[in-house]
Amino acid sequence: MSEKRDYYEVLGVAKDATSSDLKNAFRSLARKYHPDRSEEDNAEDMFKEIQEAYAVLSDDEKRAQYDRFGHSGPSGSPFGGFGGGGFNINLEDILGGDFFSNIFGGGGGGGRRSRRRGSDIRMFHTVDLERIYRGSTEEVEVELPVACTLCAGTGAKDGAISDCGDCSGQGRVRMRRQVGPFVQDVVRDCPTCDGTGHQIVERCSPCRGNGKEIKTSTLRFNIPAGAEAGTRLRMRGKGEPAPNGKGEDGDLFIEIDVDQHQWFERSNSDLIMSLPLGYSDLVLGSSVNLEHIDGKDLIVKIPPYSNSGDTIEIKKRGLPRSRGSGRGDVIVLLKLHMPKKVDKKSKKSLQELKEVLAPKDLLERIKDDAKERRN
Repeated sequence: MSEKRDYYEVLGVAKDATSSDLKNAFRSLARKYHPDRSEEDNAEDMFKEIQEAYAVLSDDEKRAQYDRFGHSGPSGSPFGGFGGGGFNINLEDILGGDFFSNIFGGGGGGGRRSRRRGSDIRMFHTVDLERIYRGSTEEVEVELPVACTLCAGTGAKDGAISDCGDCSGQGRVRMRRQVGPFVQDVVRDCPTCDGTGHQIVERCSPCRGNGKEIKTSTLRFNIPAGAEAGTRLRMRGKGEPAPNGKGEDGDLFIEIDVDQHQWFERSNSDLIMSLPLGYSDLVLGSSVNLEHIDGKDLIVKIPPYSNSGDTIEIKKRGLPRSRGSGRGDVIVLLKLHMPKKVDKKSKKSLQELKEVLAPKDLLERIKDDAKERRN
């Protein structure tokens, strides 16, 4: 078993720390390592350790014993009963009700009904690269859940509901649990009414008691110029209706997807394309006109004696930058196009050119190097 750390070291305070210093140190560490909140791997062990340290050092008598004897007192341990739940310290008093309301989703006092928010909805919408270039106003019809018109979202026939008997209509219940040496009061949603504070007398038939129905809605939204795939547009209040008709409706998130273009690939605001060319185009140079997304022809000028794999940059003909001003570039990758088959006349012409175009000096050097290696 590993040796216990010094309690002052655990809380990160000096040995002459005041009670206020101890409480502030404990509050900071407890917020960081509370098991219901922390994402640290060792949160539970750390939380127990800082609880133990604070429980001892915040008690004047036990702190005096600890300062004199350390962890091992004259009779085995100066802290008889410590660790077995012998301390009745309310964490809510130390950390504040807002800490537990952040964890459990409501006020710490339990004196009001929980007004919960409806769930968010995500949908996908696909557009082409031309509309991304221009920016566009979209109009689509979708089926979305809305509050049932007959029960106003309550899920009850004619909206008839009654207060929950277990929480007296408050929607919150106070529970007490033991956490190490502490007794912790926790205010949580009532499990009987799921935090609503009321119960349904008789279910609404059309919505089967869930308070929702599906309706077709027409949505209009703007896609900004230069928007990237994965961009999310938010429409407030268009998500799931609030549970039981009480609270705030969720939001609708529209995630933009971009159709694949026939020759362009996108890299942020730049557009990248491969341009297949014949050997003569690379040697002699050429010019290629392409239809472009901005409505003007894209002219690609290939210099003479270009190589397959060379790139040509055409400045400021890409997409609008989503952040900042201006446009990206078009980057053209030159590729040698190899025909699968040629006719006899073309073959003869190629044979005549072979002697002219063959890299003789290079071939001779390769042969000489091979002979030297063999010798």
